[in-house]
Amino acid sequence: MAASFASQADLGDKVISFTQLSENAWAYTAQGDPNSGVIIGKNAAMVIDTTATPAMAQDLIARIRGITDKPIKYVVLSHYHAVRVLGASAYLAEGAQEIIASRASYELIVERGAQDMQSEIERFPRLFRGQESIPGLTWPTMIFERKLSLMLDDLEVQILHLGPGHTKGDSVVWIPSQRVLFSGDLVEFEAGVYTGDAHLNQWPATLDALAALRPLKLMPGRGEAMQTEADCLKAIDYTRRWVQTLFESAKEAVAKSMSLKQAYDLAKSRMDPVFGTVPIYEHCMPFDVSRAYDEASGIDHPRIWTAARDKEMWAQLAVASSA
Repeated sequence: MAASFASQADLGDKVISFTQLSENAWAYTAQGDPNSGVIIGKNAAMVIDTTATPAMAQDLIARIRGITDKPIKYVVLSHYHAVRVLGASAYLAEGAQEIIASRASYELIVERGAQDMQSEIERFPRLFRGQESIPGLTWPTMIFERKLSLMLDDLEVQILHLGPGHTKGDSVVWIPSQRVLFSGDLVEFEAGVYTGDAHLNQWPATLDALAALRPLKLMPGRGEAMQTEADCLKAIDYTRRWVQTLFESAKEAVAKSMSLKQAYDLAKSRMDPVFGTVPIYEHCMPFDVSRAYDEASGIDHPRIWTAARDKEMWAQLAVASSA
């Protein structure tokens, strides 16, 4: 029996948590849905990832307003994916002055932002409730190369591009004085790791750079917030295991001249026992294997996903449900 395409059948609401990580940092998490982060200084606040629509951003804004009336001055985009960035306009009314992204993320918005927007909306409609409130693509107003340091009064916040991984432009947000890390989708925990636009060969080295920060608290892109140094490393290792198992399977498939469908079956046979029950696993795997197979075949720059390509790939793999 064919499974519903991507996450079109995932319509159930998730329980949202708003967890304080440190004196200044909070994690907005929702049982495997995309997370957002909040940093509140003496005179201003910062939001890391915006939710997918301005309408859906209102819940996070309400939670922020429950603890502070300070203006949300900065919005940081951890990467270019629509589910992370298209709610940004909601924060402009809350005082946002800058929308910050890495140069590589800006380049990806230029290259494929419109295609990604349509693709993601069709893959996961629940996360794009109120899509009519989206005014268009989100464009950064401040672009950095490798490191940007901002002061929220006396609190230093660093925005770092440590290397490719989930995309070529991933940024993390780091509070060095408190060792709190917001990783974006470079790190996930007990949730699917989407790699459809990834640089799998380089991702482990970027994870090494994250681990070298020695975070005490970590909010991953999906999954619960990590509250100890040991758990931060556990989440990083979880992501590393997914990436390496996937890519090693793809390299073996290409070396043996397997088809994409055979590569998919091989990867599933190795990953199902370890990861098969986590949220959005079945959604991620067809896209993940497609990208891993491409990269193992020598396609370094990820091909652009479009709504049409998504469905063609899904049909090619004849993704089956467990029913």
